Amino acid sequence: MNFLQKLFGSSSPSPKPDKRYYTFTVKCRRCGELVEGRVDLDNDLSVEYEEDGDIFYARKLLMGENRCFQRMEAELKFNSNRELIEKQVTGGEFVEDE
Repeated sequence: MNFLQKLFGSSSPSPKPDKRYYTFTVKCRRCGELVEGRVDLDNDLSVEYEEDGDIFYARKLLMGENRCFQRMEAELKFNSNRELIEKQVTGGEFVEDE
């Protein structure tokens, strides 16, 4: 068993990676259901080349499970440091963390 641990990794936990995901919650306008979305900041972003710097964006289509199956589309924009600079949603509204 010790051989397998050495071969596939150490028993000590690895250091925490940088924040890789941006999570958000959207409330459906039709039924009020809360749906959580997640953007992988390493893989889900597309780039828009701008004169004053690159802008990264992601579009996520969300749908609830329990009630009305209304689709909500979230559009998120990030700066070159992967910090959120703009967000919009159709079919719902963002719920801010408190």
